[in-house]
Amino acid sequence: MSNEQTPNRALCLSGRGVTKVFSMGRRQTVAVDHVDFDFYEGELVSIVGESGSGKTTLSKMLLGLLNVTEGEIFFQGQKRDISTRRRKKEYWRGIQAIFQDPFSSFNTFHKIDAVLLDCINMRGGKHLPREKKIEMMTEACAFVNLKYAELTNKYPFELSGGQMQRLMIARIFLLKPKILLADEPTSMIDACSRATILDMLLQLRDETNMTIIFITHDIGLAYYISDSVYIMEHGRFVESGSADDVILNPKADYTRRLISDVPKIHEAWDLSTV
Repeated sequence: MSNEQTPNRALCLSGRGVTKVFSMGRRQTVAVDHVDFDFYEGELVSIVGESGSGKTTLSKMLLGLLNVTEGEIFFQGQKRDISTRRRKKEYWRGIQAIFQDPFSSFNTFHKIDAVLLDCINMRGGKHLPREKKIEMMTEACAFVNLKYAELTNKYPFELSGGQMQRLMIARIFLLKPKILLADEPTSMIDACSRATILDMLLQLRDETNMTIIFITHDIGLAYYISDSVYIMEHGRFVESGSADDVILNPKADYTRRLISDVPKIHEAWDLSTV
């Protein structure tokens, strides 16, 4: 497990009083309610909550896909500015995401090699020699245990869900953002593929010092992979801290209830059971 505190690391993404209110006529729904958070460089942090807790709405605000109703988000110590298309694109160079449905993240009309080539071009490699680009794409595929030569003429719909999730990680390997937001990335794949994807995320964090924000409803999974954990209920963080502090010594009733659904949470966690 990576359940350690995150001392002496640079602050990567933070928020103060971050709030999202959806309005429908006179009716207002507070989806995220004045939350504060600090995510550090090289940290793997999980945001845990049941469906409707607000975690997906928060993730969309972190990505800049939803505007913040109130509060501020800071990126690398500076107030985030995504007020223009150019500034939003600059921000997206630093933060990327993978989602539970990998097929929705790929253009079905583009072959796999074209998708990976776009990542290289986005990172300023447009004018690199073709041989260098092929070398980079081959390395990215090898990182996720795929063979580039076997993918070049294939479309996304020709691959399995597990292969597509691995390709999403290969894209991140090429893009090299500061932050990766992973929203339930293992919920739609089988147990064997799930374990593989989790190991790859941990390896990516360890090799690149990337900050990974893991969105999940599974508190047992969060305990296995996380340095720190934020527990979310009804749009608020009811508890946060190191994975050991939060999950082995919970203070909030909601956290205890989540843990009660995972009977082996206090035993040595075996990835094969995830």
